[in-house]
Formats: sequence, structure tokens, C-alpha cells
Amino acid sequence: MERDTADDYQIIRDALRTVGMEGFEERGFATLSGVVLARALAQRTPCLILDEPTNHLDIKYQLQLMRIVKELRCTVISAIHDINIAAMYCDDLYVLSDGCIRAHGAPQVVLTQELIWEVYGVRATLTHDENGLHIVFRE
Repeated sequence: MERDTADDYQIIRDALRTVGMEGFEERGFATLSGVVLARALAQRTPCLILDEPTNHLDIKYQLQLMRIVKELRCTVISAIHDINIAAMYCDDLYVLSDGCIRAHGAPQVVLTQELIWEVYGVRATLTHDENGLHIVFRE
């Protein structure tokens, strides 16, 4: 319940810089999509819980947001429905189906053609290269 201090304002400026929004300090909260992450960063929490953080973002900003989150020095727990994004950025996955954990582990181990068929009901081709795991869906 204290007043904001100079340190508080510096934390906010640092958080906005982290999400690429320096110079937007005076804009309204509701007009900026990256400000939600900046607000979480300003709390300097050791753990973030994100619910579909890339939802409604263009691919450029999905990748940017996930890179920023990946570079944070904290634990991040997130619900991600795009399994290609999850495979690119997550160290550990829990695959849920009907409220139950169907698989758990590294994306390269957990995500298989069989699991994708069983959980999502779609066929997939998986390839691995120096950039990681890539999943192409087919009917």
C-alpha cells in the first residue's frame, strides 16, 4: 500500500524494454497487447503461469513472445495449444486428454505420430533437424 518509488518506475521501464515496448509508458493498458507480460515481469515473480499466451497474435509476435518468455530466468507453466510452438520453446511437456495426463517429457520424446493420432485424431509427419522438431498435420 506504499506509493510508487523511483525503483518501481525503473522496474516498469525495464519490463517494458524486455517486451520491446519502451516509449509506451503513457499509453493505456487496454491498448497494448505486450503490456500484460510486462506487468507480470514487473512483479519479478519466480514463476509465471500463462494461459495461451500466443492466442490472437500474428506469428511474428508469437515467436517474439515465446523467445522472451524462454529467456526469462524463472519457471514458466503455460497452456499452449499449438504443438509446433510448444515443441520449439518448451523444455518439458504434459499432454492432456480428457483431463488426464497422457504423456510427459521432452517434446522430442513425447510428441510422436501415435500420440498425436490418439490425442488429437489427426495424422502427422514429424521431422527432426538442427532446429528441432517440426510437425506437419494431414487429414
